[in-house]
Amino acid sequence: MKRIIHLYILAIVMLVFLLGSCTDKSQSEVGLTLIPPSTITNQVKLDIRGGIRNTTEKDKTYEVSIYWDEESKAALLYSATVSIKAGKSDCVKYVLCTQDRVGKHTVILVVEDGVNVYKMQKPTEIIESSIRSTRKIDGAFVGFYHWSEQEGKMWNPTIKTLTDGQWKEVVTSMNKLDMNIVVIQESFRNQQYVSNHNIEQEGYKGKAFYPSELYSDRMPITAHDPIEDVLAQADEEGMYVFMGIGMYAWFDYTKGSLEWHKKVARELWEKYSHHPSFYGFYVSEENMGDLGAFESDSIKKTQKQHETLHFFKELKQYCSEFAPDKPIMFAPNGWGVSEARDKYPILLQYVDIICPFAFARMPENDLTGVEAVNLLQQFCDDADAHLWLDLEAFLFHEKEYYLIPRPIDEIKNDLYLFDNFEKVVCYQYPGVFNDPEMSVCIGEESTIQLFKEYKAYIDSLEQSSNN
Repeated sequence: MKRIIHLYILAIVMLVFLLGSCTDKSQSEVGLTLIPPSTITNQVKLDIRGGIRNTTEKDKTYEVSIYWDEESKAALLYSATVSIKAGKSDCVKYVLCTQDRVGKHTVILVVEDGVNVYKMQKPTEIIESSIRSTRKIDGAFVGFYHWSEQEGKMWNPTIKTLTDGQWKEVVTSMNKLDMNIVVIQESFRNQQYVSNHNIEQEGYKGKAFYPSELYSDRMPITAHDPIEDVLAQADEEGMYVFMGIGMYAWFDYTKGSLEWHKKVARELWEKYSHHPSFYGFYVSEENMGDLGAFESDSIKKTQKQHETLHFFKELKQYCSEFAPDKPIMFAPNGWGVSEARDKYPILLQYVDIICPFAFARMPENDLTGVEAVNLLQQFCDDADAHLWLDLEAFLFHEKEYYLIPRPIDEIKNDLYLFDNFEKVVCYQYPGVFNDPEMSVCIGEESTIQLFKEYKAYIDSLEQSSNN
């Protein structure tokens, strides 16, 4: 009997040891991110990032290995020894050529510190193609309430009444269209502009879309925490969510904006990082392609450009302390890109993904849309950064200037014209696309038509690939 008890105790001790030495989910210590996520063509390089945080009070050395499909010597892609000081973090990066790796695969990250073994894995699918793009819309921006009452005239009255459960419906309906990337437009609303406010003197007066402990004022919407709803449903659907950090003030990259973004990014991470779908950070403030925030004066424009560069450098370094593998995305307008030729190589040291827009409506005396895209692609290739497209799925109403769904033929034309983007996300989903099976219609009836037409388009692509 004593022998049985002894063996039972020994088994428990060994089980505890094994559980402590091999951890499958260890987001607080180890993170794995693939850029781009989900399906890509074999013309796109896969950026594999392993983030490690040393949360102890002692310096530690880690053995890091990245495998393709299985943990074996033949499947080893990358290995390194990484030393991290107490309380600090680091990120390993391996860029994989996918030309000969068509099919469904699994990337495996193994991190050992001499005591514990942390393992994480992420799926990826690579399809054969002659171009970077899949010619599909891979995701969409989601705004909880449109910033302009005029532009959002057709959906703002409805969208503000959405319940927490209905925001989950929105995410599910996106997934029906294979839009598995969600970009939360903003976590705060503040309708002020750079150089036209006194936030640093008067304090921040914006309102949160979630229960913030930093700023208590809330946007007047029905849902208690739509950010939680989006993330929770994205977890269920296997989707990827960019957290919109802003809005401090439009086009504002000043010192005050930087410090505000740091605080908010930290709060959002601490509150929501337990969600597997938390993919990265999106800076909501936008900018022009020349990074000059609409400044016409050359001296002021240069100042704004330098503010932008400094902002992203500092924000990237700050976020890397607690989320070292998570990308930061920035969505500038495509106008005036050539005026910042010397600025983008610096910017792309600190911005992982740029997602520009407005190539279909380039102004006179500027580059064509294709020329601007090719120039940005050159910048990203040189910097090992990522170029995605913010496709405008809307048009402005001819007389009243509110947003209406763009005809499907125009959307398809952009998908075929701009074929070198790794990923395409559209602006925006709610109010432009509308699933007829949702419990509420967000926007006018034409949103349902666009949903059906786009679904027919992606179904035809799928059918063609199977033939």
